[in-house]
Amino acid sequence: MSPMNAVIRRELQGYFSTPIAYVFIVIFLILSGVFAFYLGGLYERNQADLAPFFGFHPWLYLFLVPAVSMRMWSEERRSGNIELLMTLPVSQKDLVLGKFFSSWIFVGIALFLTFPIWISINYLGEPDNGMIFASYIGSFLLAGAFLAIGSCISVASKNQVIAFILTAVICFVFLLAGLPLVLDFFSSWMPQFMVDAIASTSFLSHFGSINKGVLDLGDLVYFVMVIGVWLYATSVLLDIKKAD
Repeated sequence: MSPMNAVIRRELQGYFSTPIAYVFIVIFLILSGVFAFYLGGLYERNQADLAPFFGFHPWLYLFLVPAVSMRMWSEERRSGNIELLMTLPVSQKDLVLGKFFSSWIFVGIALFLTFPIWISINYLGEPDNGMIFASYIGSFLLAGAFLAIGSCISVASKNQVIAFILTAVICFVFLLAGLPLVLDFFSSWMPQFMVDAIASTSFLSHFGSINKGVLDLGDLVYFVMVIGVWLYATSVLLDIKKAD
């Protein structure tokens, strides 16, 4: 077993050894069902698709994903275990990636468990399953971006509550970046190329494109780059904390 796989296994065991994991999954599944069948107006629209279900995911992740990421490093720092981790025969890269991938797998498990909703939609009508599959990929990538941001913030703070709030705020900013109201505000005093640059950072814009069933390479690269940049920032912050 590689060092990174060992870290992933350790972290996953840590998630499922506490009631928090099961509470998270149950809440996620209940809210997903509510969003898909009730708030999304599935029966009123008389259309077999999961567009409203996935449309709510960014806002659902805004509250649930920071709850997963806040303990990623904050708990290690608070308990003093982070110094012990750094002395293990595991590279810092393996630690950062192992912790991130374990949390991503955990959220992915919760997302996978919504498959009965997909089956139900196929029972009720004839949806575009290619679009639904693409939306699942987009949702998984969006969750990864949220978790990467949460990983970085978790390193910066020993307090899990502060890590939760800061992660939610930063993710909220990334969500709002592409909204017309925000862009109109910036366009009144910023050059257009800067407004376009702000719009290009929006999670909603890239996720919305994938949610339409279009797996554009640019959107996929965007999420991969966001994850990479924030994980790199996590590693840099770890170096700073070791130097303190």
